Amino acid sequence: MSPTTNRALLCLLWGSALAVALATRPLLPIVEARYVSVAWEMWTRGDFLVPYLNGEPYPHKPPLLFWLIHGGWWLFGVNAWWPRLVCPLVGLLCLGQTALLARRLWPDQPEIARSAPWLLFGTLFFTFFYTLVQFDLLVTACTLLGLLGLLQAAQGQHRGFAFFGLAIGLGVLAKGPVILLHLFPAALLAPLWTSSGRSPRWFLGLFLALLGGAVIALAWAIPAAYSGGEAYREAIFWKQTAGRVVNSFAHRHPWWWYLPMLPLLLAPWVGWPSLWKRPEASGLRHLFKPGRVVCFEKRREHLPEASHRYPLAFLTTWLAPVFVGFSLVSGKQLKYLLPLLPGAILLFAATLDSRKQLITDSRAPAYYIGVTGLFFTLLPLAAPHLGLPRLATLPVWPGALLILASMIGLRFWRPVALAPTIRGMTAASALIIVLAHLGPIRALAPTYDVTEVAANIGRFQKAGVIVAHAGKYHGQFHFPGRLRRPLVVIPVSSIKTWANQHPKAVIVVYRNRFSPPLPTEGALGAWDYRGRSQNLMLWRASDLAKVLTNKR
Repeated sequence: MSPTTNRALLCLLWGSALAVALATRPLLPIVEARYVSVAWEMWTRGDFLVPYLNGEPYPHKPPLLFWLIHGGWWLFGVNAWWPRLVCPLVGLLCLGQTALLARRLWPDQPEIARSAPWLLFGTLFFTFFYTLVQFDLLVTACTLLGLLGLLQAAQGQHRGFAFFGLAIGLGVLAKGPVILLHLFPAALLAPLWTSSGRSPRWFLGLFLALLGGAVIALAWAIPAAYSGGEAYREAIFWKQTAGRVVNSFAHRHPWWWYLPMLPLLLAPWVGWPSLWKRPEASGLRHLFKPGRVVCFEKRREHLPEASHRYPLAFLTTWLAPVFVGFSLVSGKQLKYLLPLLPGAILLFAATLDSRKQLITDSRAPAYYIGVTGLFFTLLPLAAPHLGLPRLATLPVWPGALLILASMIGLRFWRPVALAPTIRGMTAASALIIVLAHLGPIRALAPTYDVTEVAANIGRFQKAGVIVAHAGKYHGQFHFPGRLRRPLVVIPVSSIKTWANQHPKAVIVVYRNRFSPPLPTEGALGAWDYRGRSQNLMLWRASDLAKVLTNKR
């Protein structure tokens, strides 16, 4: 298969899964809707320096993602589809960067560069995550840009340090100083993977790159700090950086939490027997045998004498320190490891390429599709027992069809080469994401779609009615309702008092935040929300005050 056809097929899978996701799933509250609402508030205020949420400066995230959303709105007008297209486009960039990184590390083994993006897109976590409005793909792209710059610098091309500095600056604007943890271990440990890293010029280049990255980040941070006020200034310079590392109260987990999560991050490839069986001739383990580095030898013919690179050492100095660092930070989410995924995929790609003549389990796509079919067949049967009654109505025929396809594939299976097997596995991963969106995600989508509620809030605000929110508000209604005024946030414990003081106001409440839960009778409206039946409600303040009084 030609390289052009190879890339076109991958882009086709990328576009197909994305189209289905956009058609079947709304902006998910709380996270996706919140981030787009921040971009919306910046847009309506005409303030592109300080992010805002519900009328207050929002210090939790830098502005790069919001700026990218604004760029699309400037070109196409305000719409709901462009914010959901930004991160998939960044994900497509990451696929290309991963291929380029493989080409730089193994210039004589082009099959690694061809298979690496397929392996990355075939990773279920990546295939689902790239459809979400999140910051971590931006960090991944900045990380890959910085690492590509390091490899250029190791070849004696000083512009590589410029790319490294650009990656630092953009990474800080994407998600803060966490980009330093992703980039600097490989840079500081460069003597382990390149002789250029032993030169004082190397560390001078790193210092200048860090300085350049700081200039890029501070060009936004300093004006924003003065514009956003003292609390915002303190938050972006301390609380959202060192404060989170020292004591993160959100998503706290023990140091070992990531270890059992790795199979989920690396599925389905981590379960492919070709990576693990016969360790004397295949699998990842043989790459670490003392005195033997398969497919990671020096590339003297392509590099100056001072620039010999060891790909295994390069990947190890990138992945290992960062993984340990994230394990030591108290706040943990699996998505934080997304920037490491391309590195793990490169290890897989090199391992598979080193034994491509020994591949014997090319039936893996058929098994993969069969297991997927079994899951989609059993899901409707198990849904009532899982507290997901909406999924009980899903048809079982798609899963049965997949099982049948798997059986036919196994019956008429013939040995094929490594590349078609990888493409088949990746296509199966894309199919899983498509079926997940057409099945369970579409069934649950109405409970995550806040458009109707947000539109009602907007109508009340346009009529001059005060709208309040019971408990913490995450901004999930502002963009779906195109709201231009903040909601009044009232602690749940103070709702009764506030309602008596503002009887004509409207209050957004959640049944599960009250004990016993509020009745639906008398509410202006009640909607299913995040899987809970009629959990999201709008109440006239005077009516809610009466209900709360009667409950006492």
